[in-house]
Amino acid sequence: MAIYLSFKEIWRNKTKYFLFSLVIALISVLVLFTAGLGEGLATNNKEYLEKLNADLLIFQKDVSFSTIESRLDFKKFKRSKRIDGLEDAGPIAFSNVKVITQNEEPIDVSFIGVEPFTPGAPDAINGNNLQTYPSKMVLIDENIANLLSISPGDILTIKSTQGTDDKLFDLTVTGITSGQRYFFRPSIFVTLPTWDRYRPKSDPNNYSTQPVLNVIAIKSNGKYDLNRLSTIISDTLDDIETADIVTSYESAPGYSEQQGTLNTIKGFTFLIGTLVIGGFFQIQILQKLPQIGMLKAIGAPNGLVSSAAISQIIMVSLFGVIIGSTVTFLLASSLPSNVPVYFTPSSVAITVVTLIFIGPLGGLLSIRMAHKVEPLTALDM
Repeated sequence: MAIYLSFKEIWRNKTKYFLFSLVIALISVLVLFTAGLGEGLATNNKEYLEKLNADLLIFQKDVSFSTIESRLDFKKFKRSKRIDGLEDAGPIAFSNVKVITQNEEPIDVSFIGVEPFTPGAPDAINGNNLQTYPSKMVLIDENIANLLSISPGDILTIKSTQGTDDKLFDLTVTGITSGQRYFFRPSIFVTLPTWDRYRPKSDPNNYSTQPVLNVIAIKSNGKYDLNRLSTIISDTLDDIETADIVTSYESAPGYSEQQGTLNTIKGFTFLIGTLVIGGFFQIQILQKLPQIGMLKAIGAPNGLVSSAAISQIIMVSLFGVIIGSTVTFLLASSLPSNVPVYFTPSSVAITVVTLIFIGPLGGLLSIRMAHKVEPLTALDM
């Protein structure tokens, strides 16, 4: 009965409720876009670290788990491989270079040195994994491959500043890996000696087969829990700190501040939505006091009145959220690839459920008003 009464009233006042559904749709678009932007920015920042086949990262001590500031001697990597409780360890070194294109501006990429078949070296989804030899081989992520229409076997030209000169180096693409963005740049992977030879540096002749690393990726064999393993590593290696993968990417410069700002915006949008929905349905209740009084006069209980009001709020909110979600996805699909708006099933589901939930929450005051309606007083209005 409550759903029937709600639907009949909405159908009789289609224009009014449709317009209000559009208001809810606009709120939904704003919230979903904010959630998608937050997910996109986070992904662009952490994608490589999040996909690491590792449990812990070893950093230089007192650098606040910054992959940029951390510096580790290659000997620490050699020693780490002999630590009890480790399945494997992999060295990782970061830098930035530009990829030369034929018709457009060079593309900034993360230039990452790894040791093949160790934690930190991603697997190819097309072509072959990175090998130790030959040296002039590169594994690229699919963002670069799609942007430049590159396939395994093609030549990739990078530009690196060495000394005072910009130098070009040709590398052969051995394979393509999944998206591996690091600090908002797509990534390309080479062996550590190749990385040290071609990375930007002040002295072009400064080259080593065992260069200084940024971090060491650790894969546990399950013998110890991660806290115990971290203690063992710290006791074995000097001047280092360890962190799990989540702590590592959340410690990136600006990551927490960025996500905090976007979550604050999303929270205020939810609050505004609650107030708007609550205000609209409060006005509706005030306009319907005589009808509510009539229902109560013929014996309708407060439960029926409440159920009718909640059903009406849910119907209008659900319709608005469906419109807003559809518009959001259509707009997102038309955005250029450099706009980082990503939607994951979990984030979309949480956002949509919350948007539907704030409708009844905003309407609680109007329901309370309906409960207080006295039949005789309402009928005199």
